[in-house]
Amino acid sequence: MMKDLIIFGASGFGREVAWLVERINKISPTWNLQGFMDDDDSIQGSEINGYRVLGKLGDIRRYPDTYFVCAVGSSRIREKIINRMEEVDPDVKFATLIDPSVEASDLIAIGEGTIICAHTVLTVNVSIGKHVMVNLDCTIGHDAVLNDFATLYPSVNVSGMTNIGYGSELGTGMQIIQGKTVGEYSIVGAGAVVVKDIPAKCTAVGSPARPIKFFA
Repeated sequence: MMKDLIIFGASGFGREVAWLVERINKISPTWNLQGFMDDDDSIQGSEINGYRVLGKLGDIRRYPDTYFVCAVGSSRIREKIINRMEEVDPDVKFATLIDPSVEASDLIAIGEGTIICAHTVLTVNVSIGKHVMVNLDCTIGHDAVLNDFATLYPSVNVSGMTNIGYGSELGTGMQIIQGKTVGEYSIVGAGAVVVKDIPAKCTAVGSPARPIKFFA
């Protein structure tokens, strides 16, 4: 039996997630994608790539038997949205979406609400938390830990035995060598190479990556 699904976030990544759902259904009919939700007033009731915008966050209670997934790239904003959803409806259900092209061993754990996009590779003994976003063409090595709300943008290479902090963001094409840590809520810039631990709540750029700014 197919399960009803609504994507929160109707921007570019939301449209990509709708495509991901279509790809899943071509292999194994799983999700009845009802449409999008978004707090943007200007798109309410409109149709985007064939799917209706069904309302705003506060409307999720109208869909008690529906699964939701948050397709918002920013880790901090995604966390706020999920927390608000759980306040509006403590019984809200979250979908975990994995593209059919993802290569993964059976020795991985993936939390609810996580999205893993096409052509990503996960090896062995990988732990991925809740509401994590792994974009296109990433690689994640053995014993890596991706904590809740982490975001990996396209073509990120995460080596084995690394720890990617809660709410952190790894920019497009960046790399992290084995055994290193990115602290919670830190942002690592596109193309950076992490060869030393990155502290929490900073922006780090360059090769090798170094913090250039700290924030609360």
